Amino acid sequence: MRFLRQTMMGLFLAAMTLGLLVWAVQIVGGAVQTRLADSPAAPPARERAFAVNVLTAQTGTQTPILDSYGEIASRRTLELRAAIGGRVMELANGFEDGGKVRAGDVLVRLDQADMQSAFERAQNDLADAEAEQRDAARGLALARDEVVAAQEQADLQALAAQRQADLAERGVGTSAALETAQLAASAARQGVLARRQVLAQGEGRVDQARTQTARARIALAEAQRRLDDMIIRAPFTGVLSETTVVEGRLVSGNERVAELIDPDDLEVSFRLSTAQFARLLDASGQIVQAEVEVTLDVAGIDIAAQGRITRTSAAAGDGLTGRLVFAALHEAAGFKPGDFVTVRVQEPALAEVIRLPASSVDAAGGVLLLGPDNRLEAAVVEVLRAQGDEVLVRGDIVGREVVESRSPLLGAGIAVKPLRKEGEGNSAPKTPEMVELSAARRAKLVAFVEASNRMPDAAKARVLAQLSQPQVPAQTIERLESRMGG
Repeated sequence: MRFLRQTMMGLFLAAMTLGLLVWAVQIVGGAVQTRLADSPAAPPARERAFAVNVLTAQTGTQTPILDSYGEIASRRTLELRAAIGGRVMELANGFEDGGKVRAGDVLVRLDQADMQSAFERAQNDLADAEAEQRDAARGLALARDEVVAAQEQADLQALAAQRQADLAERGVGTSAALETAQLAASAARQGVLARRQVLAQGEGRVDQARTQTARARIALAEAQRRLDDMIIRAPFTGVLSETTVVEGRLVSGNERVAELIDPDDLEVSFRLSTAQFARLLDASGQIVQAEVEVTLDVAGIDIAAQGRITRTSAAAGDGLTGRLVFAALHEAAGFKPGDFVTVRVQEPALAEVIRLPASSVDAAGGVLLLGPDNRLEAAVVEVLRAQGDEVLVRGDIVGREVVESRSPLLGAGIAVKPLRKEGEGNSAPKTPEMVELSAARRAKLVAFVEASNRMPDAAKARVLAQLSQPQVPAQTIERLESRMGG
């Protein structure tokens, strides 16, 4: 009985322990679920303020810059052609592609033997014509004297006939003597007519000789021109290009032998859109003589030249849009015809405009202004020009502070923390970053510049002067090393 009682008591205690354990698990599980189901108490909401850069909108007069690309060309380019065919006997020492010549220099001399013979024959023909003219003049003078003499003879015969007629009337003379005197007078008059005919022939001979002399002079002048055409001379100072002949070659008439380019009279041609072209027109519809700046990147160094717009093309061109504009360059050292350059055109100045960063204006012309309590306000401006990373605008925002860079998080009514630049409006130009070179690196750059054939002498001297300084602009080093790597 005792064993049974203890067994029952053990089972009871085990059952109680298991029940208490189950109950504890249920209590803990319910507490966890209650904790998970309860939402935490939210702290008080606080408004977020974004930090933004602002600048003051200031009005003034601005000169817009119009960017384009163009090609350098010479305003004087001449094709040298042989006027008459012949064999090349002599070429100038500098007759080669890139050779420099001066005005009047003999470039090509063709074989002149045939033309020289023709010229001498023309000289002889002129001498014969002049001799014939002199002989005709002497014959004309003699014919005039013979006419005078015949007229005197006719006058004497007329007097003799008159005297015989007077004698016959007085009954002294005979009819036979009168008839003889009259026949002699008639023969004398006939002689005068014959001499006059000879005089007329002499005058005709003089006219014909004069005409032959004039023709001989024309033939001589033509022979002289053909003889001169056997020598090709430089009409102006320039540089030769595309030379195609050598000594001994036989060239035909009108064959092209070279091209002469004036390297000091250059111009740039560049194409503008119709809208850009319209901004360069004056009140009368003519293009303004605007200043242009042409830049060429040669071995990392910018070569620049100034110029002025001179004219526009007569037609837009087949399959092309916009307008082709030409500008004459002044002192364009280092430029060559065919260079592809960057062109910056100064448009007419705009008054009462505001210069803003391009990031501060959206596509619709909207800007964000700093209002009371540092909250943003929306405004709309008129965008007049885009100038790289900046725009020129007009609007009722003068004196207001404008957000420099818009973002999707900013809008009207948003509270911001404005960040202003120190000394705004009095900013000095940035000083270029300078780098101190090692001896090996400096020597490598100097050797590259001295060996460069594309860099003009003026630009080469300027770069070498920069490399000789203790510190060199970082931009110059970067451009040179990029060229070396390429």
